Amino acid sequence: MKGIINFAFLLLFTTAIFSCKEKAASAADATQEAASAEGVNYTVTPQDAKINWQASKPGTTHHGTIDIQSGQLVVKDGQVVAGSFVINMNSIVDLDMEGEYKEMLEGHLKGLGGDDSADDFFNVTKFPTGLFEIVSISPATEENVNASVKGNLTLKGISKEVIIPANITVTDNNVAVTTNQFTINRTDWGIVYKSKNVFKDLGDKFVDDNIYLQIMANANAETATSME
Repeated sequence: MKGIINFAFLLLFTTAIFSCKEKAASAADATQEAASAEGVNYTVTPQDAKINWQASKPGTTHHGTIDIQSGQLVVKDGQVVAGSFVINMNSIVDLDMEGEYKEMLEGHLKGLGGDDSADDFFNVTKFPTGLFEIVSISPATEENVNASVKGNLTLKGISKEVIIPANITVTDNNVAVTTNQFTINRTDWGIVYKSKNVFKDLGDKFVDDNIYLQIMANANAETATSME
């Protein structure tokens, strides 16, 4: 798993040239409830569960990880039919800097400045966790994946619908999930700091609205149960 995650970091770094794409399409409000189903419960192992992230501003791209602190997937007839991940927003880490500047960026993303900047990004004091809940899973519509996962992503108390291309492998003892890199528009979750689509006079001092994400997680089987 570590080898896969290291490869993912390289993938995210080499895709920095895409950071100037047009703003990602706005996400719809989450109006569908998370899937509920009976089956075998697979529990996410936190040491094997990460979200890789990439964000940019003119001339600079940063990338790092966020921990998935807990989660479960429900499997029926060899297929994932429900599940959720709890995201530890306090675990945001930058991987391309060191020392003081690394600490400053991580602190700004977490909102730990102790001033009006707390809500610039994720304000982890007020919103320490995020949540992803599966709504449905259908056959893939993109190449190199086997599933299209519709889910509700909740950040800063705001829930939006996202569709994620993923490879999901199910065995008797394990479920492995690796998504393609997908894009969210941070302003959909009320994160408008230096958004040129909100503040029109920023010139080249803006921060791109697009955040590129990739989920990688392993879950191990428990006894038959239900998720309601």
